Amino acid sequence: MAMYNTKVMEHFTNPHNVGEIENADGIGTYGSPVCGDMMQISIKVEDDVIVDAKFKTFGCGSAIASSSMATEMIIGKTIDEALSMTNKQIVDELGGLPPVKIHCSVLADHAIKSAIYDYAEKNGKTYAGLEGFDPNAEEDDHHHDIEEEE
Repeated sequence: MAMYNTKVMEHFTNPHNVGEIENADGIGTYGSPVCGDMMQISIKVEDDVIVDAKFKTFGCGSAIASSSMATEMIIGKTIDEALSMTNKQIVDELGGLPPVKIHCSVLADHAIKSAIYDYAEKNGKTYAGLEGFDPNAEEDDHHHDIEEEE
């Protein structure tokens, strides 16, 4: 247990924003074939501001903590602010993750972008932060702000 700090353990044992938003404006699901973790993030948007976000995650403690923190971080943010968030900011807000678990923050980041992508598609909107984004790309195809150590 010593590999996880108090904040990560708090978000793992008492995750925030668990569940699914009924009639969500956007839903993003993403999983990693490498580790088997799956995340779904649903968002409610009003006037281009994310007013609610919920998650369902099948995965390890780091995946659950990353999802919990990520949803907390985007509530109240504009779509553009949420799109500019990085996996490094999620890790920093959690107070760090073990190097082998950094990919969990990447999954959360991708699930958020996928939910916003879904929202944009449904509403005919375009956002600079989604330029070149492919919600169906494999994890290995994405740039990581923090390099994973083997």
